[in-house]
Amino acid sequence: MTSHPSPWLRLLPGISPKRRGFILAWWGFALTFGGMRLLTWLIHIDAAGIGDMQAGGVHIHHYVWGILLLAGVGAAGLAERSARARAWIGLAYGVGLALVVDEAALLISLEDVYWDTQGGFSIALAIAVIAVAGSVLAVTRRRRASRNDTDDDVDDEDG
Repeated sequence: MTSHPSPWLRLLPGISPKRRGFILAWWGFALTFGGMRLLTWLIHIDAAGIGDMQAGGVHIHHYVWGILLLAGVGAAGLAERSARARAWIGLAYGVGLALVVDEAALLISLEDVYWDTQGGFSIALAIAVIAVAGSVLAVTRRRRASRNDTDDDVDDEDG
């Protein structure tokens, strides 16, 4: 039986498995934040029949899905440490964090201020996260993956 290479290895060649999860978390965060802003704007302008998600007449904010995803990522992080899992966990972490940060203003004020002036806090926070995380990734860029860093490795001691 042959092992299939990780799709992330093809997308991010030369990036160590330890770093790949962080890069995917950053990408997942940025793309999800942008996607959620677009989706909520389309809902806000009543475009193409797109509407809020509701259960029993109660609006389900997308931070709920972010919290659930982050809980799953936390559990997976405790159980699985392979390079392939780390990449998927990193991507899921970025997506979940973006869903929560996008509604940070709502969580702080406990009012739906998404389209109000106060809602700008969520945008500022998300842009700051993208900028700081991207800067840290750029500044800490190090050597390309070595032969010792394989996608089959299971690392238990790194953070």
